[in-house]
Amino acid sequence: MLLKDQKTEIIEKNRVHETDTGSPEVQVAILTERINILNEHLKAHPHDNHSRRGLLKMVGKRRNLLDYLAAKDIERYRACIAKLNIRK
Repeated sequence: MLLKDQKTEIIEKNRVHETDTGSPEVQVAILTERINILNEHLKAHPHDNHSRRGLLKMVGKRRNLLDYLAAKDIERYRACIAKLNIRK
């Protein structure tokens, strides 16, 4: 589970401007952290199919945000996947 201080730290690292909390870069970064945490959970609990469904929904949501970012500004997209170490 992502704690408030962890989420605030992720927002500060990935924000575009001073008051930014909802840009695609921030949303992708938060989803990436949640996906990584859930991935570790599923390694320990391989039969937890309810959590697996949530993971797949988060991956799809992140994919849609990245597609939007790529269509809007390809340089921001490339910087985002490089910074978060998302392969593509």
